[in-house]
Amino acid sequence: MSEYYSKLLATAKQNLSGLIEQAVVEHSELTIVVSPLNLLKVCYKLRDDAAFACEEVMDVCGVDYSTYENQPWTKERFAVVYHLLSIKHNHRIRLKVFTGGEPPIVDSVIDVWNSANWFEREAFDLFGIVFDGHPDLRRILTDYGFVGHPFRKDFPLSGNVEVRYDPEKQRVIYQPVSIEPRINQPRVIREDNRYISGQEEEHTDA
Repeated sequence: MSEYYSKLLATAKQNLSGLIEQAVVEHSELTIVVSPLNLLKVCYKLRDDAAFACEEVMDVCGVDYSTYENQPWTKERFAVVYHLLSIKHNHRIRLKVFTGGEPPIVDSVIDVWNSANWFEREAFDLFGIVFDGHPDLRRILTDYGFVGHPFRKDFPLSGNVEVRYDPEKQRVIYQPVSIEPRINQPRVIREDNRYISGQEEEHTDA
């Protein structure tokens, strides 16, 4: 751990005392875990406190922890991760909030960082995470008739619906997936000269 991030970690524990659940330095970056109830309070502090001065949110993404390291996950299934940047101090802070339920819900941080708008829409589209207070929460990568959230680990590989053009209705329609699931099996070559006894010796002698 660098001396700079060691001091930043100590500052986070002091300035955010009582608001955060965990603060650690991992992968050369400060990671802060916060509960959904304190998310906005911590976001405003990370933006406005001169010690942090995180003027920008560089990314907002969802995580599905339904399985983790090949083992069942026992805590809240989803997390939202915010990657914050301080131009003033040239440091980055990773903020993480866990949420469960169906749908999983966290507060929108648009009032803190307006650039989170499309990031939150993407996390909603791909993971089904609802951002309470978002002014226009709708799909951004998939289309309006898409069923499900494709980055969830239980989403079927073939999807839930398929699109085709109906000449009678003269428009695009959605219908259940018609792809039949198949199991890929390795091809077994039963006759191969390379495995015939003596073949290699005969070829070498020639």
